[in-house]
Amino acid sequence: MGFRCGIVGLPNVGKSTLFNALTETAAAQAANYPFCTIEPNVGNVAVPDPRLQQLATIAGSQKIIETQLGFVDIAGLVRGASKGEGLGNQFLGNIREVDAIVHVLRCFTETDVTHVEGKVDPIADAETVETELMLSDLESLEKRVPAAAKKATQGDKEAKIAASVLGQALDLLRDGKPARLTVPKDEDEARVFAQAQLLTAKPVLYVCNVDEGDAANGNALSAKVFEKAKAEGAQAVVVSAAIEAEIATMAPDERGEFLGELGLEETGLARVITAGYSLLQLLTFFTVGPKETRAWTTHVGATAPMAAGEIHSDFEKGFIRAETIAFDDFVALGGESKAREAGKLRAEGKTYVVQDGDVMHFLHS
Repeated sequence: MGFRCGIVGLPNVGKSTLFNALTETAAAQAANYPFCTIEPNVGNVAVPDPRLQQLATIAGSQKIIETQLGFVDIAGLVRGASKGEGLGNQFLGNIREVDAIVHVLRCFTETDVTHVEGKVDPIADAETVETELMLSDLESLEKRVPAAAKKATQGDKEAKIAASVLGQALDLLRDGKPARLTVPKDEDEARVFAQAQLLTAKPVLYVCNVDEGDAANGNALSAKVFEKAKAEGAQAVVVSAAIEAEIATMAPDERGEFLGELGLEETGLARVITAGYSLLQLLTFFTVGPKETRAWTTHVGATAPMAAGEIHSDFEKGFIRAETIAFDDFVALGGESKAREAGKLRAEGKTYVVQDGDVMHFLHS
């Protein structure tokens, strides 16, 4: 399944450079002027997971297939976007189509790259984007909530639900807070709230783009962003887009030594994925066999039939049971047959909640 993240931010903060590095392509033109990315570029990235190689080695699999993560490089926003300034309408429409927002903030001080606001202040930059998203949501809800409330008085059940949960979101926005702080009281309200596609309801990951020398530990500017993220219950990571761009050009066997010289244990992509998984409450399960070892993604809390549906919708419809082995048991015991002999292979039914790292085989009609 993977997930789709929209890379946003002010112009010239390193969005397209990061996108190019993450997708190892030059699909997005990176240039030192606003709006060089007009149509959103989309790239799918293989999610690195060292567990795949361990499983494939034990099973003697012919190939490994990683799960995919989607990134959308969206045009830079400027002040007034909610009123159509710059590429505002298009920018806001593109955000509406993604699952999460990867907000790139300039935390580097290189003077050769111009800043659209004339100064380097990642907190102010974040607030500029957030304000435009909030204004857009506010304008939308100030029309929708009164209309829903009016229908609710006429006995419309769906309108009553919308008036309640969207009314709560409207109150938050009027108070200068994002809609993601809304707490639906039941599944119906959660469904209606999700269908509203509010921009500020999407989870946010702040990416602090720093100079190469600050890639390992960040700097004073990124520290401020981490404080902001903590206060909001959001996530933040430090990345040097310049380093990621360089790594993308290297052979895989050269990257480890290069990262070590910089004091880094993993690439920025790995940090973004880890934070993104946590942000969207995702987990990975595996299917293993002689032909292939493959990683799949589903949401935390997904049942076995739901996980089966990530492979094929017919698997979910005709689900009978799932044969499941925990990753640690599969590795420690040396594969499926020995795990079965040791009683570590479990037959799970429709109510089983999938755990991260489960090795699964689905039986279906």
